[in-house]
Amino acid sequence: MLSFGIMTMRMQGEKTYFYEIAKRAKHFGMECFKFIPSQFNPVSQKVQGERFNSQTDKWESAEFLLPAILYDRCFYGEDTHSSQCKAIVKWLRTREDLLFLGYGLPNKLDLYDALKSSRLSPYLLPSKPITSGKGLIQHLNEDSPAVIKPLNGSQGRGIYYLEKTGKEVFVSTQKQGHLIEKTFPHYDKAITWVNQLIKDKNYLVQPYKNLKNKKKKPFDIRVLLQKNENGCWEEIAKGIRVGKKNGIISNVNAGGTITSFEEGMNGLPASEKEYIESELQDILTSLPVILEKEFPPLFEIGVDIGICKDQAIWILDINSKPGRKVALSINPELSEKLYSAPLLYGKTLAKERGFLNEKALSSRNSS
Repeated sequence: MLSFGIMTMRMQGEKTYFYEIAKRAKHFGMECFKFIPSQFNPVSQKVQGERFNSQTDKWESAEFLLPAILYDRCFYGEDTHSSQCKAIVKWLRTREDLLFLGYGLPNKLDLYDALKSSRLSPYLLPSKPITSGKGLIQHLNEDSPAVIKPLNGSQGRGIYYLEKTGKEVFVSTQKQGHLIEKTFPHYDKAITWVNQLIKDKNYLVQPYKNLKNKKKKPFDIRVLLQKNENGCWEEIAKGIRVGKKNGIISNVNAGGTITSFEEGMNGLPASEKEYIESELQDILTSLPVILEKEFPPLFEIGVDIGICKDQAIWILDINSKPGRKVALSINPELSEKLYSAPLLYGKTLAKERGFLNEKALSSRNSS
C-alpha cells in the first residue's frame, strides 16, 4: 500500500482538509500520515507524527518511516522553528525515494523578480525590498500612496497602507477584521515605526492601487488552479472576495465575504465583462506554464487578481499552498473533487516514477 504523508507546521492545522483527505486514502490504495518536519529523526530515518486509522476514522500517534508521497502544507514564518523545518524539507526534496506533489514557490520578491521579464509583466505590481525606514518614507510621494507587505506573508496579515501628506504619514492596517489607523505627525516618527516593523521580518513595498467597488469595499478575484490526475492544469473555482468598507484587504480572515464570479460580474456592461474575462483567461492559461519554467513542478496555485476602476488588471498574489474556503463557499459540490485531488495526483506521480512496482517503497511503513 502506498504511503501518503501530509507535512504541516501545526498538527491541529487545517483539520477538516487533512481529515477529508485521510478518510479517502484507503479507497485509492493508500495509507495516510501527517507530521511536522522537525520531528524527523535522521538517525532512525523515522518520524513521530500521526497515522490515520481507517477503522476508527481517527488520527493516532505513531512513529513511522517517511511516507513515499509527500504533500507539503507547511506555512513558514521567520522564526527559528520555521527555519529548521524549511531546511529539513529542502533536504527531503533532494531524495529520489520521495515524491513531492509540488515544490512550492519562493517569497513574493523572488517571485516578482522571476516573472517581471515574462509576458505577464504588465500585470505585476512593481515591488522593491524595504531596507530602511528612512529610504521608504523619503521615497513615498504625496500623490502616490504605497502598500507594504511581508515577503512571506499569507492571509492578508501584516499589510499596511501608507500615505504622505505634508509632514505627516498616515498608516492603516486590518487586524482580526478591524481597521486600525494612525497618523505620524513627523517623518522621524514614521521612520522609527518602519524600522521597528522590519527589524524581525522582511517586507516589500508596492504602489497602492484603488481596488474598491462603488461601495468603497476592497475586492479581488481568487482563482484556484490545480492539476488533475493526468497532470493537466484545471481551473477549479473562481470567486470574488469583498472586504469591509474603507478597508485595505478583502481576505475572508479579515472579515471579508465571498460571492461567485458570475454574481460579482452582474451589472457590468457586456463589453467590460467580456474584456475582464478575456484578460483573466490569458493570465490563468499562461501563469502555470511560466511558473513551471522558472521553478520546480507545482500541484496547485491560488491566484489573487485585482481590478481598478479604469479596468487595469493586476496580479496581487500567487500562492502555491492555497486554501479552499472560496471554492467550497461558492460551490460545495466541489468537496469530493478537492479532497480527492491530492491522492489522485499522488498516485499518478507514483505510477510515472514506478513506485507502484517497487515493493520496498509500497511497504515502507508496514513495519
